[in-house]
Amino acid sequence: MPLGTAAAENQSNITAASYVAVGSQWRSGLQVHAGETVYDYCWFSGMSATDPVSCCFASTSRGQPIKLWDACTGGLRASYRGYDDADEVTAAISVAFSPDGSKLVAGYNRAMRVFDVSRPGRDYRRINTYKKRQEGSIPGIISCLAFSPVHHDLLAAGSYSCCTGIFDARTYEPLLLLEGHTGGVTQVLFSPDGNFLYTGARRDDQLHCWDIRATGQVLYSMKRATVDTNQRIAFSIEPSGRHLATGGCDGNVAVYDLVDGHQVDCFRAAADTINGVDFSPCLNLLVTASGHRRYSLMPTGQWA
Repeated sequence: MPLGTAAAENQSNITAASYVAVGSQWRSGLQVHAGETVYDYCWFSGMSATDPVSCCFASTSRGQPIKLWDACTGGLRASYRGYDDADEVTAAISVAFSPDGSKLVAGYNRAMRVFDVSRPGRDYRRINTYKKRQEGSIPGIISCLAFSPVHHDLLAAGSYSCCTGIFDARTYEPLLLLEGHTGGVTQVLFSPDGNFLYTGARRDDQLHCWDIRATGQVLYSMKRATVDTNQRIAFSIEPSGRHLATGGCDGNVAVYDLVDGHQVDCFRAAADTINGVDFSPCLNLLVTASGHRRYSLMPTGQWA
């Protein structure tokens, strides 16, 4: 959340917002029933606690349109529907508000759809990210999105096809294709100064730092315990831009210095996978979420 007084988490069928005060215990302040498995969510980019109208967030769930929720009451404000070639509603996998809050960009299979926030419904602009025999095309699902906090005309889109594209957010023309992960990209995040892009992927134990100013090359990589999971393991950059924290399947939070990518700290945060990590933008807090879906297997001797 922009003011740092709330955090959100994905669950099997709800999105929950939790509010905290310094020195107090965490408590659930709002629960929103999304109806199905939550794929992604994002806070409204112009959100301010002094303006209740701006207090909202968007979520996308399996088999559902994108929904805009009131962050104060939990009420549904609007929905944005993307359609496939058979004219059936298709769920977005990722969502992101433009920096000025006027557009909502959503990731789909081989495409992005751009919605006007002020016009809910099925009106959108479709951006095809894959075209046969076109250099720089991105096949697969657009799994994560992020706008540059400084250069508002830059949009990063990660794909389950193991690559990330940089687009001109004014025309949505591709500018740069970044390849180097061994698994599907699950998170993209610009540095606070907008000069670097950080990417992480599933079944890949490397976080990459890319220089997008000229070379588009990996400057360095940071290791984390994510090589054996398909989960989306989050990472976050502190507001000053000096350090990055990431979760992992070992229950630890690793902290790296972004000057050169060396590890400066590692601490145990839970007994299970740390899949959510986020710095508060204004408070001296780091919030984490943990959990892993596990199944009990019968002994092999009892198999029919």
